[in-house]
Amino acid sequence: MSTTAELTFEWVHISYDETAKFVETYGFSGNQGAVNLEGVLIRPANRPSKTLLVFMHPASTLQLLPVPREAARLGAHVLCAGSRYARNDTAGILEKVLLDLGAYIRHAKAVWGYEKIVLVGWSGGGSLALFYQSQAENPTITQTPAGDPVDLVGAGLIPADAVIFQAAHISRAHLLLDIIDPSIRDELDPDNRDPRLDIYDPANPNRPPYAPEFVVEYRSAQLARMRRITATVKQTLARLLAKGTGEVERGFITHRTLADPRFLDGTLDANDRRVGWCYLGNPETVNTGPVGLARFSTLRGWLSQWSIDDTNADGVACAARISVPLLTIENSADDAVPSYHTRRVFDGAASADKRFELMKGATHYYAGQPEHLHDVTQLTRRWLLERGLTDA
Repeated sequence: MSTTAELTFEWVHISYDETAKFVETYGFSGNQGAVNLEGVLIRPANRPSKTLLVFMHPASTLQLLPVPREAARLGAHVLCAGSRYARNDTAGILEKVLLDLGAYIRHAKAVWGYEKIVLVGWSGGGSLALFYQSQAENPTITQTPAGDPVDLVGAGLIPADAVIFQAAHISRAHLLLDIIDPSIRDELDPDNRDPRLDIYDPANPNRPPYAPEFVVEYRSAQLARMRRITATVKQTLARLLAKGTGEVERGFITHRTLADPRFLDGTLDANDRRVGWCYLGNPETVNTGPVGLARFSTLRGWLSQWSIDDTNADGVACAARISVPLLTIENSADDAVPSYHTRRVFDGAASADKRFELMKGATHYYAGQPEHLHDVTQLTRRWLLERGLTDA
């Protein structure tokens, strides 16, 4: 059926034991040796299903956002699963997020009785879904990028039956590489900047449309900054370990993390996005604001989430290790994820059954675009029906 339905919302609490020498989360979400997770199960009233669509983002809760709600309105059973780092990714360890997602899937099958699980990786959930599926099908990881034990090999992660990669990025690290401001000379002094690389400086002679050689220089400087931060992180961790005291972790700030030339130059990876704007608003304001991508991080959190050379959650690499059906969806007016991310994941995927779709004119959040939201949800519904993965 494709008619909209009255929805029911059920608060979900999942708890499981975890033994760790170091607990990076405090309070309700990670104390006394237990991990407590909260989610919301959204179902159409009086419409049973054997298939569950699982939405998870490493750090956000999704039940108030449009994509999962529209899926439920069109008949699907939907779980919006919050990780232990919900609404605070400062200390996020993506390997541990996989354990959280695995706990939800195990509960969905053993307690709720769902027979089919579909991971819907929208936005930041896309690379997470691919990471989970790759480790559920072929587990290899026994430690985090910081060297802390996390046994995904022995975790018994249950593979999903399909993955949807929708308006999503390759990885948190790769997205940060695309958008980090390379003008910073001193990480402790955000006012110490190279004016030639500050695209928001009115005096910068490099103006859009940017010359190809400037873009090459800019991208190189972005990578160099990312690697400088990573080097400092590793040096600090080594120093803390060598001290042998109770100080084992440290937090830090990464200033100016939203300066992708694409936001100012529509000719770069051209699509239908609004130039001079991004999914968070005015990019210059967000770049310098107190809340931004990777703005606050722990040492371990940086290596797991943001280090381009250390993260295990690279979507292209993970897609190459999955076998289930894969649907990739690029929004042509996406104002968050660069257009090439979806294509690279699709091209690199090992799934024999994979499809690439372009949603013309759709923005990242489908804000003010109910028709686009409805169309993309119908697209995913038809794709699942063709594969016998939904009865809605």
